[in-house]
Amino acid sequence: MTDTEMKALYGALTEKINGQERIRQADFDRFNVKRGLRNADGTGVIAGITKICSVEGYYIDDGERIPKNGRLIYRGVDLYDFVAGCKKEDRFGFEELAYLLMFGALPTREELSDFCRLLAASRELPDAFVEDVIMRAPSPNIMNKMGSSVNALYAYDENPDDISVENVLRQSVSLIARLPVIMSYAYQVKRRFYYKKSMYIHQINPAHQTAETVLQVLRSDKKFTDAEAKLLDLCLMIHADHGGGNNSTFTTRCVTSTGTDTYSAVSAGIASLKGFRHGGANIKVTEMVEEIKANVSDITDEDEVEAYLRKILRKEAGDGSGLIYGMGHAVYTLSDPREVLLKANAETLAVEKGYEDEWTLLDIIERVTPRIFKEERGLTRPMCANVDLYSGLIYKTLGIPMDLYTPMFAIARVAGWCAHRLEEIVTSTKIIRPGYKSLAGHINYIPIGLREKEEIK
Repeated sequence: MTDTEMKALYGALTEKINGQERIRQADFDRFNVKRGLRNADGTGVIAGITKICSVEGYYIDDGERIPKNGRLIYRGVDLYDFVAGCKKEDRFGFEELAYLLMFGALPTREELSDFCRLLAASRELPDAFVEDVIMRAPSPNIMNKMGSSVNALYAYDENPDDISVENVLRQSVSLIARLPVIMSYAYQVKRRFYYKKSMYIHQINPAHQTAETVLQVLRSDKKFTDAEAKLLDLCLMIHADHGGGNNSTFTTRCVTSTGTDTYSAVSAGIASLKGFRHGGANIKVTEMVEEIKANVSDITDEDEVEAYLRKILRKEAGDGSGLIYGMGHAVYTLSDPREVLLKANAETLAVEKGYEDEWTLLDIIERVTPRIFKEERGLTRPMCANVDLYSGLIYKTLGIPMDLYTPMFAIARVAGWCAHRLEEIVTSTKIIRPGYKSLAGHINYIPIGLREKEEIK
């Protein structure tokens, strides 16, 4: 079959799919199906119980949803308090947070030191893994390469299918340690293959924490400042987990409930996070910002920016979705604590690196979007900026390419995925299997010789 014939046939088959009758909203309503596992008021359907993380953005009073400032609580510890404690002592926090998520308690100094040594000892990839797995078949999307590389690690594990707590813990520590390295090397291979630029495969410094490792392996000169590493560490801390209901974590728990191996479960989480409705939203913000910069003469002029945002809402600009990316959240109402922390801790470096005007643009977007949503669409509920609004700019100030914005999310969230996988293994004995209502009617089987279109009709 020629390429032209294949293209024509795929076109005809696509028409068959597009011509099928869509499931109507009335059918969802008739059977009380909660689309997206969301209740009518936008809250999530309770599908499980966890002790790992709590995401709070409102409370219910007499059946009414009352907005409140957002809180992100890791194992009972408020994210604000955790970050403040690390900042006060001028130390890295992601490794400590990973310990807290998996083991349910804050570590002592000795316990944290042992855990960091365990991560450092687990960071090296298997012999020839870079050459045989990462450098072969370079991927245009780093998330896909990370997923396939995690699955490939299965073949290098002497006991990959054992789902005992001890073995899954070993695998989890290994993935938390290795995923940043896989991400960095996958990007270097993409640089060489797709961008025709130099590739740097640096040796890992075992004395480095996760944030330091990322910057050291990514940069050609391996140099970075302590302030840069601490800012990246903050990004890792705020992305480490977000409750059991976010799509990638629920995916990881869902796959875990089948009894499959750790590598399959984590690669499924990576696949989920890639989507633009989830982790990939930070790239959407960056693309939106670049479009505004290209079409607004002064991005620090609030009136000009507001006029363009209204065009985006009216689907006269942007990607045609009518969405202002980086604004609004399914749970947070008055504020997203992750966004609050990023904005508060990153402004100095953004100004220092020459991105003051872009910072101002994001601030304008954050301030005016809720008002224009109300005026353009009659929105009555509160709307706040979410974590994606500022994360892209922060990565830019750190010299991290856009190819890695979503992968950066993944190397942090793997700590949460592993914690939830362990909790699912310990606490649940049932496969996660929601119901789907079938609307397919009965059709008589027709012998293939009689299936002329006119007869079938």
